[in-house]
Amino acid sequence: MAKTKVIAICGPTASGKTALSIELAKKINGEIISCDSMQIYKYMNIGTAKPDTQEMKSIKHYLLDIVEPNERYSVADYKRDAKKAIKEIIEKGKVPIIVGGTGLYLDSLIYEIEYQNIEFDEEYRKKLEKQVEEIGLETLYEEAKKIDPKAIEKISSNDKKRILRILEIYHATGKNKTEQEKESRKKEVEYDYRVFAINWDREVLYDRINKRVDIMIEQGLIEEVKEILKKYDEFPTAMQGLGYKEVVQYLKGEYTKEEMIEKLKMETRRYAKRQLTWFRKNKQTIWLDGENGIQNNMKIILEGIN
Repeated sequence: MAKTKVIAICGPTASGKTALSIELAKKINGEIISCDSMQIYKYMNIGTAKPDTQEMKSIKHYLLDIVEPNERYSVADYKRDAKKAIKEIIEKGKVPIIVGGTGLYLDSLIYEIEYQNIEFDEEYRKKLEKQVEEIGLETLYEEAKKIDPKAIEKISSNDKKRILRILEIYHATGKNKTEQEKESRKKEVEYDYRVFAINWDREVLYDRINKRVDIMIEQGLIEEVKEILKKYDEFPTAMQGLGYKEVVQYLKGEYTKEEMIEKLKMETRRYAKRQLTWFRKNKQTIWLDGENGIQNNMKIILEGIN
């Protein structure tokens, strides 16, 4: 029996995934499942470039605004929630379209990776946080590199959240993340995933990223961060994400506004580069050229799913 088709549209930040997916959903009676590790958080709208109601054009979106910024949400949680959404959309007789730039989330679906729901040791987490303050993140990055050299290739040396995650997984299970993923890819993939990724000429993409950052600042990113910080007693985990940690550093007086904006642009460009490297690993990906425009790329997608 043929497996049900599920479309995935991925690619780097600022590549135009939202606009393309909404037009596609309108054309093929689809609904959209977000595949973005930041858009899951409530209140974090501007810095995550979350589509607003106007942009969504009455297309139902799943997995946006589902978690408080101070809550933990793992890849295992994402996989469970995304599979539930896929099932719901198919039962309605509609087409599921997965959209976003978080490669780890996408891989959990297209390779059917089973992530154990690991019980994390809060005391160990606090110990790591303390070490970051006292000896700096660089030392922990080096430690994580020894534990899991393969996983660390995809992580930047200032990505605190993911560096600590490697150390925590090893502490909790005695196995590194790469070994666990290898063991967990043994299940048969449930759906026929058709994966498309948008690419641009590097200079054009970087220019789009720089403009997007300027727009976020204009739209009130700094105020958004201030509001979130007011809501919580402790610093929310989600605030370590790109676009938020830079503003927090600015609010603490570590940077001027101009320096913060430049840093945010630079870190976002670096992130886009890592995303492209990640998506190029997926051999089944069909690449779309952003310069082609939405209509031409939709044509390629429609041919690719028939």
